[in-house]
Amino acid sequence: MNVRVKICGITTGDDALAAAEYGADALGFVFAKSPRQITKEQARDIIKGLPPFVSPVGVFVDERVDTIKEVCSFCAINTVQLHGNEQPSYLNELEGYKIIKAFRIKEEDDLKPLANYTPHAFLLDSYVKGVMGGTGMTFNWEIARQARKYGTIILSGGLTPENVREAIRVVKPYAVDVSSGVESSPGKKDKSLVMRFIANAKS
Repeated sequence: MNVRVKICGITTGDDALAAAEYGADALGFVFAKSPRQITKEQARDIIKGLPPFVSPVGVFVDERVDTIKEVCSFCAINTVQLHGNEQPSYLNELEGYKIIKAFRIKEEDDLKPLANYTPHAFLLDSYVKGVMGGTGMTFNWEIARQARKYGTIILSGGLTPENVREAIRVVKPYAVDVSSGVESSPGKKDKSLVMRFIANAKS
């Protein structure tokens, strides 16, 4: 099974090209308040330089639909990751985009809302009070494995080059998503960590 890899929280062209070179399938650009936040102008410049077959993903938290469409059009982004409390009806307004809906998981009951949504994939992240993502914390992967009955699963939350292989073995996700686990500081990727993460995920 060839697991896809998304490197999230990209803030520089240098980090983007390195991740692409090492085999990343997708790169995440955070347009929400975060240490990894990027402007649409910065994102567009980076995305322009990406090789083909590397998908840019726009990450938004409880943003207005028209703002998302405007940013995605400006940057040439076709995949949208919703990381807030967006309701199922909200997803319908983004027809034409590939949609990843993120859920923060602490216990098995946190999977129940997934039944109400029909995105192209679910991203499962760790629940940390008051933090929407990029926490560096893992959660119980057995819960993530159960989530596969709801649809396509992207596993996130505390993944590192050291634990990603085991995470994939347990969960068998469609893809894995990493941000803080391959950084030297928030928003600055460590190229050797990125290379090892992708190599381990794809082995």
